[in-house]
Amino acid sequence: MLLFLCIYFFFPEHFNSIVHMAEELHLASTTNKKELYESLLPQLQSLIEPETNLIANLANVSAALKQTFNWWWVGFYWVEENELVLGPFQGPIACTRIAMNRGVCGSAWAEKRTLIVPNVHEFPGHIACSAASNSEIVVPILKNNVVLGVLDCDSEHFNHFDAVDQIFLEKIGELIAAKA
Repeated sequence: MLLFLCIYFFFPEHFNSIVHMAEELHLASTTNKKELYESLLPQLQSLIEPETNLIANLANVSAALKQTFNWWWVGFYWVEENELVLGPFQGPIACTRIAMNRGVCGSAWAEKRTLIVPNVHEFPGHIACSAASNSEIVVPILKNNVVLGVLDCDSEHFNHFDAVDQIFLEKIGELIAAKA
């Protein structure tokens, strides 16, 4: 709320476009991945900050990432008891439950670190929720060193994800963790 008040008083000419941002994304006119993330991140922050419902935030982040990057699949798995359970996502139907240490998501959860997999078919124990997925990045959502869930992004292209994705997806994970 404080953010909206500051915008209203210090940038009144931009207030309406920022407040109504939830209706559409305003992305940089570029194909440069870093610039797209730099354009998207503050919009996600403005979208997440006033919302208290976790499901709404995860759904909007999934939609925004899918819209911006058009990955094959993007979404969340959230920790429930001893497994990851499917949360909001964009893309084809997905695996519903994943055990710790199983597949890329379960491994990122167990290791508490981001995993970038250039070729998922070479990853030991890969779970093939979709045969069309060829590369993947999984970012754990950490709060007080506890994994709350993971952000999972899949591409139909090999070697699609890199350090730029890791840096910005981890920042998005931090935004989500702060609201969880």
